[in-house]
Amino acid sequence: MQIDKEMLIGALLEMDENIPPMLMRAGMHCLGCPASQGESLEEACQVHGIDCEVLVSQINEVLADR
Repeated sequence: MQIDKEMLIGALLEMDENIPPMLMRAGMHCLGCPASQGESLEEACQVHGIDCEVLVSQINEVLADR
């Protein structure tokens, strides 16, 4: 299983229990907000000033180890 930057935050939260804590550690503290559920990971990263490519890579590393 892998993610990409076009995936919606809502889908990522349901995908694997390790993803929400990783997003929180990256600085996305608004995961429970209904508006965030419809944002892509790339859009959320832009809003929070996070390097999306790095975050996608980190999440995919964790998912690959599962």
